[in-house]
Amino acid sequence: MLTYIIRRLLAMPFLLLGVASLAFCLSHLTQADPLAALVSERQMNNPEVIAAAKERWGLDKSLPEQFVIYVTNLVSGDLGVSFRTRRPVLTDISERLPATLELVIAAMIVGTSSGILLGIVAARFRDKPIDYLARFFALFGSTIPVFWSGLLLLYILSVQFSLIPGPGRFDPRGQPPPFVTGMYTVDALIAGDFRGFLTALHYLVLPAFVLGWSVTGILARLVRASMLDVLGQDYILAARAKGAGERRTLFRHALPNAMIPTLTIIGYSFAYLITGAVLTESVFAWPGIGSYAVDSARTLDYPAIIGVSLVGASAFLLSNLVTDVTYAFANPRIKLS
Repeated sequence: MLTYIIRRLLAMPFLLLGVASLAFCLSHLTQADPLAALVSERQMNNPEVIAAAKERWGLDKSLPEQFVIYVTNLVSGDLGVSFRTRRPVLTDISERLPATLELVIAAMIVGTSSGILLGIVAARFRDKPIDYLARFFALFGSTIPVFWSGLLLLYILSVQFSLIPGPGRFDPRGQPPPFVTGMYTVDALIAGDFRGFLTALHYLVLPAFVLGWSVTGILARLVRASMLDVLGQDYILAARAKGAGERRTLFRHALPNAMIPTLTIIGYSFAYLITGAVLTESVFAWPGIGSYAVDSARTLDYPAIIGVSLVGASAFLLSNLVTDVTYAFANPRIKLS
């Protein structure tokens, strides 16, 4: 297994280079003008200012030359400077990524635990009212638009009943915990600030639920289908014939085998939410990587677009690796090669 992991890790830089090349080509094929983000509207008609801006940001060179320069800098760990923020892209991403990771991890905890639980309950009480209720909740969560559910829940829980604070990550009148990981809940616990932890958690609950609801819907239906298939196998009948209780049969014998196809969805969902939480971050004013990607695409910020693409590609590659390794632990019959 160690050889397999090392081989996969060694292949990742080449895959990321391919992703960067594809993102570079696609971003430069658009018809929009990146100078709009570099030069003010009053100076757009000034040829000298335009020429200076192109020279400053390397836009006066041909595309092959720009690509070679970018790849050369990328190999040395330089993602370039953002046209919009005028700061290194790596700095922008490192500041925003912890917020997204905190939101995605919380959403995956909510979505995975509730999805698996609903799937087990629905399979256990097949074709009974609780089964229909669980399936309806799962279907509703996986089909309703995130921006609609987010705005609706914000209006009900925050505006009408004041149970949940408004958009943002922390109380604007308070002081966020000292920076350690960038995730407010974790940093507050590290600093021993329990009140700060509760405040950060209070702001995190609703966006995590809204984002995790879609994961709940997908996992609940998949776990239910897998559990129904597993519960009809001979070894389940044998376990029941030997006197195994219903709880032991479900959680000890049926669930581990039903979880194998579910692991793929869990790994994919985590990677997808890293850059796919755009709407949730927009609705809740969450300063993460998703909102950064939207602003970068709107202004045709080439370095930032490619930087976000590399973050998303890295998330997918690492999640696929973790998922494959988890397969081997979940089912010893699976051999990694």
